[in-house]
Amino acid sequence: MASFVIEGGHRLEGEIYPQGAKNEVLQIICATLLTAEEVTVHHVPDILDVNNLIQLMRDMGSVVKKIGIDSYSFKAANIDLNYLQSEEFIKRSASLRGSIMLVGPMVARFGKAFTPKPGGDKIGRRRLDTHFIGIQNLGADFKYNANNRTYEITAKKLKGTYMLLDEASVTGTANIVMAAVMAEGTTTIYNAACEPYIQQLCRMLNRMGAHISGIASNLLTIEGVKELHGTEHTVLPDMIEVGSFIGMAAMTQSNLTIKNVSYDNLGIIPNSFSRLGIQLEQQGDDIFVPAQENYQIESFIDGSIMTIADAPWPGLTPDLLSVLLVVATQAKGSVLIHQKMFESRLFFVDKLIDMGAQIILCDPHRAVVIGHNRQLRLKGGTMTSPDIRAGIALLIAAMSADGISRIHNIEQIDRGYQNIEGRLNALGARITRI
Repeated sequence: MASFVIEGGHRLEGEIYPQGAKNEVLQIICATLLTAEEVTVHHVPDILDVNNLIQLMRDMGSVVKKIGIDSYSFKAANIDLNYLQSEEFIKRSASLRGSIMLVGPMVARFGKAFTPKPGGDKIGRRRLDTHFIGIQNLGADFKYNANNRTYEITAKKLKGTYMLLDEASVTGTANIVMAAVMAEGTTTIYNAACEPYIQQLCRMLNRMGAHISGIASNLLTIEGVKELHGTEHTVLPDMIEVGSFIGMAAMTQSNLTIKNVSYDNLGIIPNSFSRLGIQLEQQGDDIFVPAQENYQIESFIDGSIMTIADAPWPGLTPDLLSVLLVVATQAKGSVLIHQKMFESRLFFVDKLIDMGAQIILCDPHRAVVIGHNRQLRLKGGTMTSPDIRAGIALLIAAMSADGISRIHNIEQIDRGYQNIEGRLNALGARITRI
């Protein structure tokens, strides 16, 4: 198990480029299974979850070539369906949350898929109902094998239908869309997720020959086609990493320019940091965060305490609440952080309390942060990363703290952030991997 040793109190200075979006690229790689022709993908991040999925694709029989620093080609002409029933596939895909999105394209093209009960972050229940019910609505049959805890999904022919999703799940919507593009007839998906990740997937599928309309809305209409073709696709910058860097700059009182952020696809993220009093400037497609000695949390118009909560797009992504919470610990004022989606994601705040933060955990979903206004800096400590986003939040806290901190289980951070210590050390941070 690897760890970070962080010497806090160092300001950052310079420019940093966000990696490709993790949540998008996992969908895009799975979608390459929908055609036997070559699909080229650019701006692929070098992170653990993505690398594991790429290797899984190779093991399934897809020919994967690295053709540039962050570019790959995928050609899924000869997929080994028997491998999907092997113990090795079950074990490897169980540890990779994104592997659930193999189901839609496999059932659409081959009429068969196998998937274990997936793993991933320890942030609470992450149901698969939306995935399974949506694909069942298209005519697939699900069987659960209790012996090896795997699902077998089969379909002689998928048929388009109308469905109203019970939740606007990003991965659920992606899975259903990938299954529906080759179903017979018309599929209508209402309450579909409409995050930029989904928009990117739909546009790529249309370039491959799919007929998807309603992109960027929560009502998607898909006219099924018989086959799809190869294409080329460039992944968006990771909006979660952009938000993480904004929070990092604020907490460490740094001058930081975040380059090529695709500002129009950030939605409410810049405004959410502004509500905490953080200054940021859009400079073309870059964001400049100036060094601030202090920042003050806004109140609502009626004077009540500011509440920041996650919501389906175009609301705030839940993946940034951990970062916003940490940033609030050094603000002037108080804020209620309301994490609606996952009931275990706020449990990392006990580590921040140990470091000196003033936080009241009201229940598994809500925490009140009383900012120090930099009158009292956090103290270095020893902690363990429970998930990707809590891991980066703890790293931000450690970078701003007095003294030395240690973060264990940083493999969780590696799942979502590419060479994070190397990129930050180049800007002035002091982070050592042990």
